[in-house]
Amino acid sequence: MKLNKFKNIYIIISAIFIVWMLFLDANSWFFTHKELNKQIELLEEQKANLNQSSENDNKNILKFSSLEELEKFAREHFYMKKENEVIYIIEYEDSIKTTTNE
Repeated sequence: MKLNKFKNIYIIISAIFIVWMLFLDANSWFFTHKELNKQIELLEEQKANLNQSSENDNKNILKFSSLEELEKFAREHFYMKKENEVIYIIEYEDSIKTTTNE
């Protein structure tokens, strides 16, 4: 009879321990997996963004592999010029950035 009481105590204590570890502890199984799943989703989004950036960079590398495209980009964005050449920059009213002090 005493042996059954000890088995019941071990079963009850084991059940309490399992419930505590699965649900109530700060490092519980569900809490930890929930946080890890959030991190996995965030990292997968970052991976997708980096893959997209990599594809765009590869397209730009192929685009700028020709000297004409590279020269066109340098002229448009960095206002570079050839020797003995004059560049006039024409700005329209709607393209000029204005600052307002409000």
